[in-house]
Amino acid sequence: MIHLRFLDHVAIRVADMERSARWYEKVLGMKRCTFPEWGAFPIFMLAGKCGVAIFPANPGHPGTEERFKGIKIDHFAFNVDRANFEKARQRYESLGIEYDFQDHTFFHSIYTLDPDGHKVELTTLVVEEDEFYG
Repeated sequence: MIHLRFLDHVAIRVADMERSARWYEKVLGMKRCTFPEWGAFPIFMLAGKCGVAIFPANPGHPGTEERFKGIKIDHFAFNVDRANFEKARQRYESLGIEYDFQDHTFFHSIYTLDPDGHKVELTTLVVEEDEFYG
């Protein structure tokens, strides 16, 4: 059996890499990482060991393979503890960012959109871990 520990990263294709990187820095407090070995992309945004790899979606961008142009994802979720869940709600409100709260019985989640319309979920467990994970 494979044991998965946490979300490592999600790769997204965006219209403006710099705009998206700034959004993830400002809104979620992620750290920007670039590596000369990788060239111009991806811009890797990190929060601890969780990351978002930002790639260009622009069909005219050099180095973008035809099969990857315009690809998006539905959503991705970062797990946060209850205290940070409330901090995130307050941060969104202070920045004037619209979000949607959903009660998923075992989890509470808030959803918002990044500049390219990717749905970003922050989720927190509201029951004891054993009740959900067993």
